[in-house]
Amino acid sequence: MIEKLIIKEAIKKYGTTVTEVASKMGITRITLSTHINGNPSAEILLRIADAIGCDVTELFYSEKENNTITCPKCGARFKLEEESAND
Repeated sequence: MIEKLIIKEAIKKYGTTVTEVASKMGITRITLSTHINGNPSAEILLRIADAIGCDVTELFYSEKENNTITCPKCGARFKLEEESAND
């Protein structure tokens, strides 16, 4: 399940900044921030991923990949831990 975009986190993970990514895209930092905080198109997401140097899928938060579930009633998140057969 994809819940939200994690563009800022991806930028940080790859050791770059919003200003550097914006420069690589040929746009201003303010324009990039507007995209990050808004509802960017698929084309913009692809351009952001290219500027960061990552796969576009890394711009999305996925509960499955992060081993968490969200309570449908209260919205609380829970981290899943795997138990071994010997436990």
